[in-house]
Amino acid sequence: MLKIGITGGIGSGKTTVCRLFELLGVSVYYADVRAKILMQTDPELIDGIKTVFGREAYSGQTLNRAFLGAIVFNNAERLQQLNGLVHPAVFRDFDRWSFAQEGLYVLKEAAILFESGSSKDCAYTILVKSPVDLRTARVMLRDGIGKEEVIKRMDKQMSDEEKEKLASFVIVNDETKPLIPQVLALHHQITDLALINNDHK
Repeated sequence: MLKIGITGGIGSGKTTVCRLFELLGVSVYYADVRAKILMQTDPELIDGIKTVFGREAYSGQTLNRAFLGAIVFNNAERLQQLNGLVHPAVFRDFDRWSFAQEGLYVLKEAAILFESGSSKDCAYTILVKSPVDLRTARVMLRDGIGKEEVIKRMDKQMSDEEKEKLASFVIVNDETKPLIPQVLALHHQITDLALINNDHK
């Protein structure tokens, strides 16, 4: 089974693209969603967070998000420490999840696919890209925040130009180029690659 990474900047519409793949029967692993669950359920990760950030990081069995957020917010070094604990747990979880799936390939959706090193675990990667103005408008509408706040969030992410150099495939979500034909074409292409991969085993 091929593991395919899919990413895109904030407001790019990568979740919409993932839903289209799911309609085609492709299983999608949402790394950011799973990370939040693992921080509450993975004993190894919980122990690591308590060791590095203190027992106050949890109230009983519940992650103390406010406490942890106050430590890592605007502190790149502490955020890196947290990511250094969370990312390996997500890698382990994704591997376990992949074995349980059926089909020729699975998708791993992650906002920081390249930055976290997740892409190294994937045979191919997909970038969903959109014009910055469109992404900004989408996030302002979705999250009810101002333009400056959106730009601040975008500045923390790798640019589309940088990601495009690393991506195997690109899907353009600019509201002029239809999405469905792009997803269908890519699905057929990846299916062919997966079949070739299986033949060589």
